[in-house]
Amino acid sequence: MRNIRVTTCTYGRGLPAQARVCLGGPSTRGDRVRTFLRFAASGVAVGLVLTGCAASDRDGGGTAEETSDGARDTFIFAASADPASLDPAFANDGESFRVGRQIFEGLVGTEPGTPDPAPLLAESWETSEDGLQYTFQLKEGVKFHDGTDFDADAVCFNFERWNNFTGVLQSESLSYYWQKVNGGFATSDTPSLNGTGKYESCEAPDATTAVINLKSPLPELISALSLPSFSMQSPTALEEYDADGVTGEGDAPVLPEYATAHPTGTGPYVFDSWSPGEQVVLTANEDYWGEVGQVKRIVFSVISDATARRQALQAGDIDGYDLVGPADVDALKEAGFQIVNRDPFNILYLAMNQANPDLADVKVRQAIAHAINKDALVAQTLPEGTEVATNFVPPSVAGWNPDVATYDYDPAKAKALLAEAGKSTLTIDFNYPTNVSRPYMPTPEQVFTAISADLEAVGITVNPVPEPWSPDYLDRMQGTPDHGIHLLGWTGDYNDTYNFVSVFFGAKSNEWGFDNPELFQALADARYQPSAEEQKTAYEEVNAQIMDLLPGVPLAHPVPSLAFKPEIQGYPASPVQDEVYNVITIED
Repeated sequence: MRNIRVTTCTYGRGLPAQARVCLGGPSTRGDRVRTFLRFAASGVAVGLVLTGCAASDRDGGGTAEETSDGARDTFIFAASADPASLDPAFANDGESFRVGRQIFEGLVGTEPGTPDPAPLLAESWETSEDGLQYTFQLKEGVKFHDGTDFDADAVCFNFERWNNFTGVLQSESLSYYWQKVNGGFATSDTPSLNGTGKYESCEAPDATTAVINLKSPLPELISALSLPSFSMQSPTALEEYDADGVTGEGDAPVLPEYATAHPTGTGPYVFDSWSPGEQVVLTANEDYWGEVGQVKRIVFSVISDATARRQALQAGDIDGYDLVGPADVDALKEAGFQIVNRDPFNILYLAMNQANPDLADVKVRQAIAHAINKDALVAQTLPEGTEVATNFVPPSVAGWNPDVATYDYDPAKAKALLAEAGKSTLTIDFNYPTNVSRPYMPTPEQVFTAISADLEAVGITVNPVPEPWSPDYLDRMQGTPDHGIHLLGWTGDYNDTYNFVSVFFGAKSNEWGFDNPELFQALADARYQPSAEEQKTAYEEVNAQIMDLLPGVPLAHPVPSLAFKPEIQGYPASPVQDEVYNVITIED
């Protein structure tokens, strides 16, 4: 038997970045599955339920506290929204993941500053030659926040929990990642999910060895296990607080007490309180297996408006925030604030809905692609360091193909293609979102304006269709065929090509409006190639096929920016937002 071994790592997640040579330090997917949360049927007394005896903490707001030696120990970060769930198995949005990464850890983390998988609660693993068995060697001496031992039985408990979700728990708004990565559940009323998953069983031959058995290969399993959704949770707490007792419907689940007030992991921070619409407070896990660090208290202050987040930083009310608008970067720098950039692990694209008869003509799609000046678009509307895109995956992902058709900026060719298609006087709806800033799309209105000018220059009349991001825009783009060209994008969850292109082109969808079984099958086949090299080659071919089909125009890989007070040091910026705050220091 040939085994693939990952070198054992002896460093803890909590160690300073320069020492953490082996371990990592949302996609989140909140843009594509809108998680609806009802804390109670009427929403009454939510604050009392969540904060319990922590009222004095809430009264203190986001005030920075000091340790006995005078050093600050509170880090205040502005979140753009409340988390949707404190149970990471039921989360798929960035704010839930941001909080969850402080409380929970998985078997697999990421290498600092990269999307690449690395050991975390599993110190090493071996994969059988046939790809059907993964043997994890677990870190010893780790306990959950409630004192329960983290061991192989706990690992199996979590895997069995995910696989045996039933009823409303199988809705995409809750168990999206298990459903998409694994492919199904042990049983389901939905035929396509009934026993169709890759997972077969979990064994615990001893306390520090967990063996995951699969029915068929799942090459991206290790990368996928770095997702917060697959974090290890205390079996004791899951049972005590009825974690699976979700009621309501799939589009409006009512979460149980565990997911709102008792999340229990192994991470460096412990849940303290949640005041919806105001803040989430975490405190240091003094029994953490790694370095506890200087930051003993985290306050996630909920500030939904981007301008208000900037003003809060400038006023000194917060220590930092995410999704900094490109127009604010230079001004904040000049005022003495730090700008920290994540490496881009995303894609901003212009989709072309082929349910529209005009866009069903590939010559029209090619004309639109040739009409767009991507270099100018990036220079004028996106953050410094943004890369022009040629594929629907970033260059750091295996399977990116340097030889795809690129449709370079050529207005004359665009006009000629429109004439060949008999569409020299084409009028097209252009949908774009308002009141939103995403890591891959910080200024959608500016991007719309720039592209519209390019299209008008080649004779295409643009009919602007602006809609607020929430709740209208995504519902229309992904839930109906009623749209033309539109702006959207994606931030990768983990380092695997399938996590990008399957989201877009894995099956027929309302967003793209085309049915191409050959492409869908090629993508499915690439996912299960027996070796990494064969899989890379297959994905390169898929990416070439996509760009020949040209369902849309990959525009750019924008650089997401965060801003901090100058005294905040060591923020562990990660392209997949695997950012844990016990490595942060705060200067006097």
